[in-house]
Amino acid sequence: MKPFLILQLRPETAASDNEFEAILAKSGLTPAGAVRVRLDCEPMPQDFRLADYSGVIVGGGPGCVSDAQDQKSETERKIEQAILEIMPAITAEDFPFMGCCYGIGILAHHLGARVGKERYGEDVGAVECALTSDGRNDPLTGSLPDKFMAFVGHKEAVQESPDGCATLLTSGPCPFQMIRYKQNVYATQFHPEADSHTFEVRINIYKNKGYFPPEEAEKLIAMCHEQEVHVPEAILRGFVERNRGG
Repeated sequence: MKPFLILQLRPETAASDNEFEAILAKSGLTPAGAVRVRLDCEPMPQDFRLADYSGVIVGGGPGCVSDAQDQKSETERKIEQAILEIMPAITAEDFPFMGCCYGIGILAHHLGARVGKERYGEDVGAVECALTSDGRNDPLTGSLPDKFMAFVGHKEAVQESPDGCATLLTSGPCPFQMIRYKQNVYATQFHPEADSHTFEVRINIYKNKGYFPPEEAEKLIAMCHEQEVHVPEAILRGFVERNRGG
């Protein structure tokens, strides 16, 4: 089986390691079935070819696609450039892709849609997602409950549906929780790999990054542990199972 390429964007090692472990656990992948690249400190693999992989999974991160270039750190610019460089081939070939959180901004931006902070930002916590009619007919989401909880926390969001995309999941605060381009290119605004323990790690690491007042960290952690968030991982698992052996 060809491995899955997991691209990570978090410059904090503890957050990156925790995310990688969560992606493996929730997707059903083993370390041998994944090629991990931390784009904050590693280049893309030499002689990179999509054909060498079964699919691409992009994790989340603290950067914002919509920030002005002079507001981004050198690391954030490097990460963004590396991912945007592979998006033309992914969309042209309809190559299996799952972008988590940051990934939806990258996909929408690449497709020419507006990504920004004007609307649809969501506080750290759990939000109720609902299937759309397209979602009920999609192979990754069609068997999910009509409504379920997922963990979110983002400063920016897709402001309009990209041309050629189907909206699969929506929520009250954000209408674009999951989209699909063509048949195999997916992205979520929520974190399909995250459970309450994963979010506890991130809350502690990012409590001074402007997502929430730092003094609210313990309250948010307690709130996350009160939530029943199990359905989103089925999306990651389904993505891997559908494309395994590609």
